[in-house]
Amino acid sequence: MPYCEVGRYADGDKWEGVRVYYRRYGRGATKVLLIIGLAGTHDSWGPQIKGLTGSLEPADDEALRPDEEAAGGDGDGIEVCCFDNRGAGRSSVPPNKSYYSTAIMATDALALMDHLGWKKAHVFGHSMGAMIACKLAAIAPHRLCSLALLNVTGGGFQCFPKVDGQMLSLAFRFLRAKTPEERALVDLETHYTKEYLEETVGSCTRRMVLYQEYVKGISSTGMQSNCGFEGQINACWTHNMTTKELDTIRSAGFLVSVIHGRYDIIAQLCHAKRLAESLLPVARMVELHGAHLVSHERPDEVNNALMDLIKATGSAMKPEEWSAQPENTSETGALISARPITVTMRTDEGANAAVAVYNLLGKLQLSFLYLIGVIVMGFEHIRNIVRIMKPARVAPIDS
Repeated sequence: MPYCEVGRYADGDKWEGVRVYYRRYGRGATKVLLIIGLAGTHDSWGPQIKGLTGSLEPADDEALRPDEEAAGGDGDGIEVCCFDNRGAGRSSVPPNKSYYSTAIMATDALALMDHLGWKKAHVFGHSMGAMIACKLAAIAPHRLCSLALLNVTGGGFQCFPKVDGQMLSLAFRFLRAKTPEERALVDLETHYTKEYLEETVGSCTRRMVLYQEYVKGISSTGMQSNCGFEGQINACWTHNMTTKELDTIRSAGFLVSVIHGRYDIIAQLCHAKRLAESLLPVARMVELHGAHLVSHERPDEVNNALMDLIKATGSAMKPEEWSAQPENTSETGALISARPITVTMRTDEGANAAVAVYNLLGKLQLSFLYLIGVIVMGFEHIRNIVRIMKPARVAPIDS
């Protein structure tokens, strides 16, 4: 099985190695590293692997001929590598959440590139994987050919989804899910738009087809451990890109594509637009008709956007040309714009008041979420104290 040791961690008195499970697909001089998101595994990149390499058949055991190795691969082909992040799938699960951060996981990805012998690669990440890709780009910008960020946020409070009745219900069901069947039902509603799930595929709906695939996939790899899940959540919550790091990416010399589903209820579109705006002029915003797993819901459009990025890099397109591409709305609902769309309001008193109210509501929502978080943590702390102080029951002694 293809594993790469990427680091070590202390487990009591001994040190344990962190092993990352990976798979390679295709052969070629163009290298693409795919980084999956929270609780995901490498095979979640299926539509992109197929679109970029033309095959879902792993190439881990295929050895290159000496002439191919010297040329860096197989001509104009594309070689893809995807892997399970620490804490998920077949990779190691360090026991403490302190062993999880987007910076640590970025060094995992960098170690994997070294293991593969890749000097440079196009790095594409989804959700948490996009946060990791951002950190990788800031840590080792000279190792990237280009950067694609799918359904990304800036971490921290930006990880909070839009709060409404549907999301609260989904969150409650997600935390209660103990079986692959229960987890699959929740995942479908968070990953796809309702209209996509209700589309007819043969004699049944796409929801039923995907449900069976999800149950099979989760059953084959097993439910993610609580330790792994909490660690990856910690990585998302503590993620932050500093101004200096964003400046490093912006001045590194590679192009960036920010791709997002406009109906994503997990990673809100506004955060992706803000990140794309902070990376101008090297970033292009691609808004698609889809939800959080837009890479599955709109695979052709996503793959086209990724290939556009690879081709633009190969032709040494200048950032100004990349960001000067005209806005275009396709028949499938893709809106491509170098500069994120902003709403400009009139500067009369009524408009100013509306903006002020909107900003206040945004702050109140964050304050409310923070308060809920504090209450939950306080409740857990009190419960632990009560558990420790609770007197033990002693059986009466017969005289």
